[in-house]
Amino acid sequence: MCSTCGCGGGQTVIGGVPISYAAGARRKRNVVPLQAAHAPDTTGEQILRIERDLLADNDAQAAINRTVFAERGLFVLNFVSSPGSGKTTLLADTIRRWQARTPLAVIEGDQQTENDADRIRAAGAPAVQINTGKGCHLDAHMVSNAVARLVEDDALPRDGLLFIENVGNLVCPAAFDLGEAHKVVILSVTEGEDKPLKYPDMFRVADLLIMSKVDLLPFVDFDAEAAIAHARKVRPGLPVLKLSTRTGEGCDAWLAWLAAGCAASRHEAAATEDASNR
Repeated sequence: MCSTCGCGGGQTVIGGVPISYAAGARRKRNVVPLQAAHAPDTTGEQILRIERDLLADNDAQAAINRTVFAERGLFVLNFVSSPGSGKTTLLADTIRRWQARTPLAVIEGDQQTENDADRIRAAGAPAVQINTGKGCHLDAHMVSNAVARLVEDDALPRDGLLFIENVGNLVCPAAFDLGEAHKVVILSVTEGEDKPLKYPDMFRVADLLIMSKVDLLPFVDFDAEAAIAHARKVRPGLPVLKLSTRTGEGCDAWLAWLAAGCAASRHEAAATEDASNR
């Protein structure tokens, strides 16, 4: 549940199986937005305390996830954006272009349906679908359960890539660490170039901005340089890749960025193993 928007309350389903968080997860229920009119007796101090507890619980699980990923030499990315920016299309295209350079897997997040996981499988990669019900973001416990499913299916890679496609939302996913190496924010040219200013928290925590659907630039009223300037006002020095899965523009640079991340993760895992064996 998100302490700022009040989402949640439904049942999370991972790979078609309902998940209970009764044991160990300590998930908070009935959390309401700060100053919500329907909770006049809930003070700001109470909400702040609940939010701290919720995020601390999530961060503890994210640290466990990060250790699991590091031990396997995985380069893990959390893809975040508005709905319709092209996250799933980018992932499917990346899987086809990657051509088994390293093994990879995908965790898909949506409120309902397994459509995106089916698209990923059709592109050639194993995928686990998380359906969040009323929830508007993934959290570290959901990802941990999805990882367990990949392990059970012998589909969690070693020395490779794990992509996490978050629920389409530029607000709540900014606050939840999943154990990833980087958040990658996607902004399509069919959106407004002032999105980074409207949703600064998301762009502030991102380590890469992918500007998607750039083949449409001649046909839309979108100032790409203004969008980049807005993003870097929020996150100075934010790297940007302009990309089109339709024309292939920027795809080589994207694959090179992924390859460098995979190499760094493998090196770190090997160094950690060497240190533990001494």
